[in-house]
Amino acid sequence: MTVRDDTRLYYKDWGSGPVVFFSHGWPLSSDMWENQMMFLASHGYRVIAHDRRGFGRSDQPWHGYDHDTFADDLDELIRTLDLTEVTLVGYAMGGGEIARYIGRHGTDRVARVVLIGATTPKLAQSDDYPCGVPEPVFEGVRAGLRADRAEFMRGFARLFFGADRDGTIVSEGSMIQLHQIAMQGSLKAAHDAITACAATDYRGDIKRFDVPVLIIHGEDDAFVPFKATAEQAIQLIPEAELKVYERAPHGLLFTHKDRLNQDLLGFLRR
Repeated sequence: MTVRDDTRLYYKDWGSGPVVFFSHGWPLSSDMWENQMMFLASHGYRVIAHDRRGFGRSDQPWHGYDHDTFADDLDELIRTLDLTEVTLVGYAMGGGEIARYIGRHGTDRVARVVLIGATTPKLAQSDDYPCGVPEPVFEGVRAGLRADRAEFMRGFARLFFGADRDGTIVSEGSMIQLHQIAMQGSLKAAHDAITACAATDYRGDIKRFDVPVLIIHGEDDAFVPFKATAEQAIQLIPEAELKVYERAPHGLLFTHKDRLNQDLLGFLRR
């Protein structure tokens, strides 16, 4: 579909039944959700996932890689498809996109929210958020992208799966697949969106959460550290449910897909 500034957004729409909308992480696309979409569509749900502008098969404009724009794109998708009672599932940066969507557009069309390895309530360190990730980490990411994006993304895939940690089991095919998905987006989008991931403060957006929330996070997440995000989020959303996957990396939707699929299905059936 084409949104307000003539940017075309690609999306998948599978199955029928109650709607589950998936929002992907940096620097990936809707393809990262294939295991969850296949599973839930096979269990009586309509599953939808989009490629955020600049990523996957969507258009790659020069501007617009900020969470206000991402949230408004999401709102246009939801309204154009006339989705109601939708469950929003956000991973990493996608969790931030969902938080900003609710902050700007409310929950009139939302039934529940799942945040998986999400950057909420804030990722970057600041004077009033000392538990966050220091800024030099994000500048290192941007510098790596500018210097040799393909090689940087190869290293990102290993970090994503925790491939260099003792006891980690990940196939070479999975790392190749992740690299291919990451390289499909634009350099400009990846570069600018890492700043959006780091700098955006979702604490005000979270105050508008008035639907059931499930938070899932990997204990060994090296990319979106648990103590900087989920551990803080559960304090701001005390009525939410928190599930911590022991020794799980950032890429738990691949490495722990069966457990994650069952947790999603259980939350949807409540």
